[in-house]
Amino acid sequence: MAGRKTDEGVGTRSTRSADEALDWFMRLQDDHASETLLSFEAWERTSPENARAYADLLRMTSMPSLYRATVADRARLVRSVQPTSARRKFSGWKAGLTVATTLMAGIVWVELPSILVDWRADYISAVGQRHTVTLPDGSKVELNTSSAIAIDFAGGKRRVSLLKGDAFFDVTHDPAHPFVVAGRFADVEVKGTAFGVATTGPADTVVLERGHVEVRSTATAHGTADLQPDQMVTATERGLSEVTPTDPYQSLAWRDGRVVFHDRPFDRALADLKRYYDGQVFVATGRFANTLVSGNYRTDDPDAAIRTLATSAGAQITRLPGGILILR
Repeated sequence: MAGRKTDEGVGTRSTRSADEALDWFMRLQDDHASETLLSFEAWERTSPENARAYADLLRMTSMPSLYRATVADRARLVRSVQPTSARRKFSGWKAGLTVATTLMAGIVWVELPSILVDWRADYISAVGQRHTVTLPDGSKVELNTSSAIAIDFAGGKRRVSLLKGDAFFDVTHDPAHPFVVAGRFADVEVKGTAFGVATTGPADTVVLERGHVEVRSTATAHGTADLQPDQMVTATERGLSEVTPTDPYQSLAWRDGRVVFHDRPFDRALADLKRYYDGQVFVATGRFANTLVSGNYRTDDPDAAIRTLATSAGAQITRLPGGILILR
């Protein structure tokens, strides 16, 4: 019992230190007075938990995704330079331009991979939205949140490249012109069928609802798989997995506006829900990463879904302005 009490005490101190570290971080953004800095240093020296909590927070705030979440504040930073004379006006203008230029350079660097995908794409779905596209041959493609495709129908070809995200294909029957979907690690060839392809995570996932498809590895010299309805296969840089049974209700639940998982590690489940959230989510600790969770969550309220998932894993939630959620 004594050991248990000690553990609880440490947990309480750690939680309090994390809360205080966040308070100090927010305060130091606007208050650079020497007395404030001295008070902060005194707090940091009070206990190892305080110093560790603030160091963890600094590591988290260096993440590119947190930078993206805060660049929306750049207009306020530029407007904060208020000219009071001709000389200060010129100085303020230069300072504002420097801030804006620096921020824009950072934005381009961080967002470059996404920008390149958008340039290549013919159709894109926004975060939290689903979008249905009718292709030139009459086939239909349903795009999940934050997904993109490029199409090539020139010269009788029927080829779609899934650049990111998830897509469900309902293909018009045309035996003379095979329909090919290209992922990162595999091509899926069909003549008339309905199936889903996902490029999220470290693998491409192909789920067949009806019909018949052939999946060919493009990352290795050999490797093909024939899928029957209610089967799936994954493709990585090492080749194809074994064909396994799947429940399309769960695998393709996004088509009904849901995310469904059973005994999935917390970090993977959170990654699924974050795709629907038009904000930023940061995890300040790794202790929940492998906690197994199950759930059936609506994607039209991702904030509530993330909060429910975090609570089920035992995480505490702090909300910051701009839709930023911190889990700890």
